[in-house]
Amino acid sequence: MIRIDFLGTGNAFAPHGRLHSLALIDEKILIDTPPTLIPQLRRKGINISSIEHVLFTHWHADHTFGFPFFLLERKYISDRNQEKIPSIYLRPGGKKILSNLCNVGFPGSLEDIDKTAIWIEDEEINLIGTNWKFTRFPVCHTPETDPHGYELTHSSGLMLLHCGDSGPCKEIEKRAKNADVVILEMGMPDIGNFPHHYTPNDVRAFSDKFPDTFILVTHNFSNSGNAIGGFAMPDLPKGVYQLEDGDVLEISAERDFKISNNNK
Repeated sequence: MIRIDFLGTGNAFAPHGRLHSLALIDEKILIDTPPTLIPQLRRKGINISSIEHVLFTHWHADHTFGFPFFLLERKYISDRNQEKIPSIYLRPGGKKILSNLCNVGFPGSLEDIDKTAIWIEDEEINLIGTNWKFTRFPVCHTPETDPHGYELTHSSGLMLLHCGDSGPCKEIEKRAKNADVVILEMGMPDIGNFPHHYTPNDVRAFSDKFPDTFILVTHNFSNSGNAIGGFAMPDLPKGVYQLEDGDVLEISAERDFKISNNNK
């Protein structure tokens, strides 16, 4: 059984009913560390020290500013003996960015960053202690943030494409041909030209190209449900699922897909 918890599904502006986008795979693999990371994990009942792998997609604040809290919590609360050192997967230069963030956020408390995490810059690797391996690939987002997505392959052969924050791009479409599940961000509404984000029209076009692919939408610009203010949820094709905070995707050995949410 594969399990993916979507602990947040909002874009940088955290629309009504949504926290910042955050996915947790098999309760061990975390993709990005948004500012509200710790309460998101606590709400789900996840022990922070159980996270073994952290994959970074890019350097925008809504994907990184929770990292100092992540290390601080482990150091002083959930793993005080430093028995479970997490592996951090990031692009060259990323360690300096995150180290500076830790020093600004908690000067004097996280100076031993080399002892509290293992820093890995490999573009493809097996995630030790899990049934997953990944290949990192470039995507179309704000260039200064060095944006990338992850092609995650399970030992069963199932392939999950997490596109990070990206607008439509050839790398995503090339890899989507072989993917069983594609997680797309939809950060902007249909009110203009936004090459660095998928819009609802872009998602509709993607669905037309890959009608047999299970498509999940996160990093959503719209409100959750019928909240007042902001943008309403758009209509998307059948087979495209707009995720909500707390959604859980379970995939059986027979590749049956089930989405549930105990918060609803």
